Amino acid sequence: MLKSFLKVSLIWVFSLTLAHADLTIEIDQSDENALPIAMVPLAWQGAASTAPVDLASVMAANFHRTGKFRPIDEADMPQLPHSLEEVRYDQWRNLDVDTLITGSIQEDSPGFYTIDLYLIDVLRRQQVIAKRWANIPQKWLRKVAHQMSDLAYKELTGIRGAFSTQIAYVTLEKVDGERRYALEVADADGFGAQKILKSSFPIMSPSWSPDGKQLAYVSFENGRSEVFAQSLDGKYRELLASFKGINGAPAWSPDGKQMAITLSKDGSADIYIMDLKTKNLRRLTTNWAIETEAVWSSNGRSLFYNSDRRGQPQIFQVFLDTGEERRVSFEGNYNANPEISPDGRYLAMVHGSGGFHIGVLDLYTNDFSIITKTFLDESPSFSPNGEMILYAMNRGGVGRLASVSVDGRITQIISSTSGQVREPAWGPFKD
Repeated sequence: MLKSFLKVSLIWVFSLTLAHADLTIEIDQSDENALPIAMVPLAWQGAASTAPVDLASVMAANFHRTGKFRPIDEADMPQLPHSLEEVRYDQWRNLDVDTLITGSIQEDSPGFYTIDLYLIDVLRRQQVIAKRWANIPQKWLRKVAHQMSDLAYKELTGIRGAFSTQIAYVTLEKVDGERRYALEVADADGFGAQKILKSSFPIMSPSWSPDGKQLAYVSFENGRSEVFAQSLDGKYRELLASFKGINGAPAWSPDGKQMAITLSKDGSADIYIMDLKTKNLRRLTTNWAIETEAVWSSNGRSLFYNSDRRGQPQIFQVFLDTGEERRVSFEGNYNANPEISPDGRYLAMVHGSGGFHIGVLDLYTNDFSIITKTFLDESPSFSPNGEMILYAMNRGGVGRLASVSVDGRITQIISSTSGQVREPAWGPFKD
């Protein structure tokens, strides 16, 4: 009877449906030197009075969230040009606007569109980017805005934009006194949220595969912790670890062929590596202490993890070729939940000192800094371009997400109207 109940309590969503609780992002702190930029409303040709999606607003929101740019309001624009020939450069220079994005959207047939977008350098009076998207269905219009934002951001900063990426997170709602958990995936701007797993039991530690097509996570649907891997399209789900004791903290290797997992099947909680093809296990740590939350170095040659072998959690590194272990964190008495930046330079962690905040260790210089000021911060996750860190925090007793730049100058608070949000993981580039 209990087994039947546990199976009913879990809903695996084979046919993904859109959730109605998109995340909302509030800019809490931005760079005071943010550069003005103009996203001109696109020219529209279609049966309706307006385009189905305001692509200029989507791009403006993208650039605003970086904290590096300040999109100007439409009311402050001196003109609304839609081509290079229409731009009156002196008028834009009077507003200190060096860059504008403009273009057009045309309805080809019901529900399908052609979009032309241009990035114009006002100083050089040149069109830097010109790109056309043809036969685009309405549901993909926001993706076009994100793709153009990525192109423009790379042109303006030299850094690849992460607007087209996705984030995963766990939501918790109370309905009629019962807890309902869901593993959700949304675009990086919080829109298009989809529930890929719903359960009456806790879901924890989502981890993206390197190709962005799967998530590993911990589920308690069978009354104990187990590690699963699941495709985003709902066509595949596999139980990877269901050993005696703890099964937790999955982390995919950079090549996608292995997974680091915390297991206590042999006694204490230790770090293991599973070959995802053969399911063979290799035990990396053998300490009596709790060793958990392993993450792979960017080159895949070592793992960072936290251990309480010194009495309080600290970050250690173990090298796969030699088995050598070394302590990495030394600032304060509590450092846990490590996360490495994509370029391997920065190590983010939860730092306990007068509260729990996100700290960043520069592995090149050994400089350490606390970059958040929110409450009960946890679960840091780098954006795939390494510019921002997504993390969980608590405000007013409610679990929310937030993001912060690596230098701590830019912060955003991310909320959901449907309940609490925890356990964030920022997905990889998909290309």
